[in-house]
Amino acid sequence: MTIESSASPLIFGGAQTPRAALPVLPPLALYIHIPWCVRKCPYCDFNSHTASPVLPEDEYVDALLADLDLDLHAVYGRELSSIFFGGGTPSLFSAEALGRLLKGVEQRIRFASDIEITLEANPGTFEQEKFVAYRALGINRLSIGIQSFQQEKLKALGRIHNGDEAVRAASMARQAGFDNFNLDLMHGLPDQSLDDALSDLRQAIALKPTHLSWYQLTLEPNTVFWNQPPTLPEDDMLWDIQEAGQALLAEHGYAQYEVSAYAQPGRPARHNLNYWSFGDFIGIGAGAHGKLSHPDGRIIRTWKTRLPKDYLNPAKRFQAGEKTLTNDEMPFEFLMNALRLTAGVESRLYPERTGMPLESLAQGRREAEQSGLLQVEPSRLAATERGQLFLNDLLQNFLT
Repeated sequence: MTIESSASPLIFGGAQTPRAALPVLPPLALYIHIPWCVRKCPYCDFNSHTASPVLPEDEYVDALLADLDLDLHAVYGRELSSIFFGGGTPSLFSAEALGRLLKGVEQRIRFASDIEITLEANPGTFEQEKFVAYRALGINRLSIGIQSFQQEKLKALGRIHNGDEAVRAASMARQAGFDNFNLDLMHGLPDQSLDDALSDLRQAIALKPTHLSWYQLTLEPNTVFWNQPPTLPEDDMLWDIQEAGQALLAEHGYAQYEVSAYAQPGRPARHNLNYWSFGDFIGIGAGAHGKLSHPDGRIIRTWKTRLPKDYLNPAKRFQAGEKTLTNDEMPFEFLMNALRLTAGVESRLYPERTGMPLESLAQGRREAEQSGLLQVEPSRLAATERGQLFLNDLLQNFLT
């Protein structure tokens, strides 16, 4: 497979301009993609594939480590601040396979002393039985895909667990030693009322997770729901759900720090904060994406071979493509992440993370402030409440 590489010069203001060297590289994370699920959900547009009865665990772990080896030259001497196992359903893999993988990663890259290691898990009983073994490996955070506690809603979403298993999963996570875990919950579900949505949210809060990802169901292209759309709540109902849900979460001490992320004090997801603050991450696994900064100012995005059968084929390359970000792309690339944070980021982070002068944002910043989408605050880059509701409109000011 050919690696597509963008080797174009850095362009800014119509002229070739070298980007400033980065005196300090951002934090480094690792994303590990495990692409198999028991069944593909009708709303899911992630790179996930129905699992065969026997998963190729050993072959895939070998491939992941070989994939990582090819990225090591770009991160020599750095340490990992977080690891995230995403999917698919990573909890389909045995503790033995994940243990061998983590050991192999640590032999190649130093772990920070307080590293956050998150595993996405389904609430089904089969996965729950593995929680103790996962915790013993050093995995210290779970992200459990609940989506709803109501049986008719779970059936509509194509989920394979039931409400009782969802409740039990949180208890078993805590019993297994996880004092830090997230529950994924959706709203705006087919035929969902305000009472339905708040009932789900109250049940989730009662389980006392440290973190809640609460987000609206959207219909994405190339999904079953896109081609066969269910009946979703009207816009007025969606707005009522959003307002009432946010008030309920705040009442129980869950602070919103990102568009759909709510956490107890001191418990935001470190791995995701790294994405949103334009940190670096290696991506390994079928279809994984990465972004790495280099001391000379280059910032390169990469993506890996998407299909598991191709990823496991020794005749094919792991990396499917790469792109070096140009100066003109940098404002949008930085802000499409940073402005998702409710508090935004300090303005100084833009030159630190991009090597670009803050002045390169000046025109777009003025226009966004005048339209009421960006806060007028020299020391911060942060959307207004209106800007958060119309984030795509806000970001249009920074497209060239």
